[in-house]
Amino acid sequence: MSQFEIPAPFPIPFFDHGSNIGETIKNSSQRRKMNPLYFVYRKIRNIILYWLAFFCPLNSWRVKMNRWRGVHIGKNVYIGLQCSIDNAYPEYVFLEDNCALAAEVTIVAHSNPFKHFEGVIEPKVAPVVVRKGAWVSIRATLLGGADIGEYAIVSAASVVSSKVHDYTMVVGNPAKKVFEFDYILKNK
Repeated sequence: MSQFEIPAPFPIPFFDHGSNIGETIKNSSQRRKMNPLYFVYRKIRNIILYWLAFFCPLNSWRVKMNRWRGVHIGKNVYIGLQCSIDNAYPEYVFLEDNCALAAEVTIVAHSNPFKHFEGVIEPKVAPVVVRKGAWVSIRATLLGGADIGEYAIVSAASVVSSKVHDYTMVVGNPAKKVFEFDYILKNK
């Protein structure tokens, strides 16, 4: 059971940049079902907060700025330097109590390819959840649909796009289970 209410994944239209900035804003704000002016304000605010958090030397400020962007963050969470948390859909990222992201972790909650990839890649938004006590090591990548179990470990530079069970270590691209350690932690 999650401490947050996790939304279901949903499809989005294929990327449609438009031929000019006005068309891009119109298409993007319609996709997000929001007023174009609010969309622009929100986009600029999120980009500024993203870069401030990315380079901020203090974890407490990194956490605060990512919360302001819409990332759901529990208590006692560590976000390492230069972590890249989805800029388009930060509200689909959930970091539960006592979890940690090492430096340079990338979290992307959406996939928005060009139309010519239809039938190959599905454009969608899917939540990314890092559950209580989990550790995501340096330069790991969590893609939409990743659900890192309680006290699980994602090894350095691994790529995760699905469920990682509680008390499990995963390694590689794509990430594969290499070790279960529930008996070690539960018997301490």
